[in-house]
Amino acid sequence: MTTTMILIGAAVVLVLWLVGIYNNLVKLRNNRENAFANIDVQLKQRHDLIPQLVATVKGYAAHEKGLLESVTAARTAAMSAGTINEKIQAENALSSALAGLKVAVEAYPDLKANTNFLQLQGEVSDIENKLAATRRFFNSATKELNNAVQVFPNNLLAGMFGFHKEPMFEVPAAERASYDKAPEIQF
Repeated sequence: MTTTMILIGAAVVLVLWLVGIYNNLVKLRNNRENAFANIDVQLKQRHDLIPQLVATVKGYAAHEKGLLESVTAARTAAMSAGTINEKIQAENALSSALAGLKVAVEAYPDLKANTNFLQLQGEVSDIENKLAATRRFFNSATKELNNAVQVFPNNLLAGMFGFHKEPMFEVPAAERASYDKAPEIQF
């Protein structure tokens, strides 16, 4: 009788422990998904502002048609991405296209003085800053989930229930090289 009670008690403790691990993994996954939902809000604002920015720039830079088309195409791809991983890739491509647009704008002093452009540029800059903050939060949530999925003994249960290491929202390697260089300041 005592042995049976000990075995039942051990089984109950084991089940409660496994339930605790599973519930923690679910909470961390939901936290990551919530963090990406916050990114989605900022991306929606970004996507809404890009056509206005492109239209303003078009008035000044008609011959930069290819660049403007690439920004528009990248925006469309970003808006139609379905999964979190597809959105990460599409948004990285859009960030690259916007960086190219910023470089092209430097060649047009009149454009930089245009009130509409300055307002749009300020709004895009504000959204980019908010995006950076929400990406940091997303990456933090992803790190917490990845740690929980990979540590022992959680990794045994995580694999059984379909939890796996998730990708971070990182700067593409091609862009990272440009960040390692000091900016060139010209007067």
